[in-house]
Amino acid sequence: MKRRLWVSVAIAGACAAAVARVDIRPVVETEQVAHDVDDPAIWMHPTDRARSLIVGTVKRPKPDGGLAVYNLDGNLLEQYSGIDRPNNVDILGDICVTTERLARQLRVYRVSESKPRLQLLGTVPVFVGEAGESAAPMGIALYKRASDKALFAMVSRKQGPATGYLWQYRLRVAAGSVTGEKVRAFGKFSGNTEIEAVAVDQERELVYYADEECCVRAYRADPDAPHAEIEVARFAETGFRANREGIAIAGPYVMVTDQLAPASEYHVYRRTDWQEVAVWRGVSDSTDGLDAIGLAMGPKFPKGFLIAMNSGRRTFHLYPLP
Repeated sequence: MKRRLWVSVAIAGACAAAVARVDIRPVVETEQVAHDVDDPAIWMHPTDRARSLIVGTVKRPKPDGGLAVYNLDGNLLEQYSGIDRPNNVDILGDICVTTERLARQLRVYRVSESKPRLQLLGTVPVFVGEAGESAAPMGIALYKRASDKALFAMVSRKQGPATGYLWQYRLRVAAGSVTGEKVRAFGKFSGNTEIEAVAVDQERELVYYADEECCVRAYRADPDAPHAEIEVARFAETGFRANREGIAIAGPYVMVTDQLAPASEYHVYRRTDWQEVAVWRGVSDSTDGLDAIGLAMGPKFPKGFLIAMNSGRRTFHLYPLP
């Protein structure tokens, strides 16, 4: 997952030869839920950022699987159950999409401040014609094309081939409905573990995904761009002690989870050349999903925040950006 806004991060001593290692601590922990969480996404309030929301997945089969909605103080505002193992979630504008792994589909919602905060618009089948785990959606990232404002969903899955692991869908959202059309299959895979985390850099129109035991790969997000089938970059190849998991994009940086227990780390790369400039050492356990926003989000987060899944306590941690 994900956020594509500016943040100013002070990283003392960062250079090509020496990567700064910075300890970070959360100032907010969300309320616990009954089952393990997986991935967060941030909805920014259109007029008052301090009233923004966090949507997180509760990754269980139905009836326990669902979405949890929190405020920026970490209070649990609403839960939506009956979703058949949601894995990842993303939000772009007021559209929220989650993968429903066991139902082989996407669920598409509209987000608002009033109850119900998530209004279901419809579902979109994915990986039609595939079998078993090759048809089980995992990661999700939304992309709006600059040229015509077309909305797309990039979807990864539990298992896939060496090429064409991810499928991209054109989403058409109406007042109370949604349809989806596959426009391409893309993306190389090393063959080790799986691909789950996906994130889109809206400004540069690039899509990133984590080939978990290999690297982070980048492709052009526009399926009609010249050479859209060619890998643009591969980075995050060294320095990881566990799987590469969540990806967040904020201002000049791409952040990638190193899924360590009991305290995960977050590798920080420049968006311009994908050079590593820092490792943030957090306290979140076995972080999977990640998101970030780089605007002032109220008094606790004057420069924005990074939100990380905290597996051991079934919560999310909110870290103020330095």
